[in-house]
Amino acid sequence: MAELKEKTKRRLPKLGVKKVLGGSVLESEKVLKQLPFVFLLVLLGLGLITNRYLTEKTMRKMETVRDSLKEYKAESVIHETELMYINRPSEIAKRVVERKIDLIEPVEPPKRIQVKKLETK
Repeated sequence: MAELKEKTKRRLPKLGVKKVLGGSVLESEKVLKQLPFVFLLVLLGLGLITNRYLTEKTMRKMETVRDSLKEYKAESVIHETELMYINRPSEIAKRVVERKIDLIEPVEPPKRIQVKKLETK
């Protein structure tokens, strides 16, 4: 057990504030061996940040499209109501009279015309 404590003491050199702030910690081989892993972590972090930014941008666009869709739906309902009002028979009759068009409203209901097919041989 004493040997194990000695080995751990030999492996871990003391990191002083001077070494960390001075940059001499970065010169050790253990740190240099880990640099590719650190770069990978930095790259993954940048990827996550970029993904989050693009997702938020897409969400904002979707919200604006949703809002404009609501506006268009309301506008279409207004136009549909106006069109239904204009297409009433009483409104059509008023417009015919206003524009002085010589049309007469039929008194009799429409009749179905039946045509007999000719037999061809």
